[in-house]
Amino acid sequence: MTIVGDMSGKAALVTGAASGLGRATAVALAQAGADLCLVDVNATGLEETATQIRDLGRTAIVQTVNLALPENCEVVVTAAIDAFGRLDALCNVAGLISFTHTTDMPVADWDRTLAVNLGAPFHLSRAAIPHLLEKDGAIVNVASSAAFIGEAYAAAYCASKSGLIGLTKAMAMEYMNRPIRINAVAPGGMATNIAANIVWPEGADMSLIKRFSGMRGLVEVDDVAAMIAHLASDAGRAFHGACVTMDRGITAG
Repeated sequence: MTIVGDMSGKAALVTGAASGLGRATAVALAQAGADLCLVDVNATGLEETATQIRDLGRTAIVQTVNLALPENCEVVVTAAIDAFGRLDALCNVAGLISFTHTTDMPVADWDRTLAVNLGAPFHLSRAAIPHLLEKDGAIVNVASSAAFIGEAYAAAYCASKSGLIGLTKAMAMEYMNRPIRINAVAPGGMATNIAANIVWPEGADMSLIKRFSGMRGLVEVDDVAAMIAHLASDAGRAFHGACVTMDRGITAG
């Protein structure tokens, strides 16, 4: 099995591309030959990622936008089409997580988590699907092991990632007879800036947190990025409506 198909002459849009898994995904796609539309709220990080893409000989454009706003999702897809004249892959990597007691979570934080983790993939897909259909393209959504198990103090995150799996499967069924592939990846905890900045709520029961921390350590970011690139490329042609779990056994039992 080829890990990543040849993406030469193709274009991909990657959200959350300023750092972590988003950046690693963009680099993996560029190494396969793709040009990139990079999306994030972090302008400095986006430019750093763009430099890495350009150093690989590929074209990169940056879109510094807040994907919690649905109208921005259409803007970035239009920007990709304007720049490249095509779109072959949409990789919805951007995500938010905050740990808090359910009764203490501000409504604004709940709304923003759902908007970025679930709303943005929907609105981006809605805008991108007509273009992806023209190129036998692919959508890859980044869910989480939290889509399959309850994680204490993460109600909004679990709800959004569970919803993203449902969205992936629903769209895959809707487009079963059309030339597009729609899949998801569900990693466990990774060594990213999100993990590095986790703050546990006051009085959190660490024995509950250990239940979803895993016994084999963190997942390698580059491994997940390689799987996303695989699913985004023609090498992932066998996958449709699938969710590939990469959590080092967290959801095994």
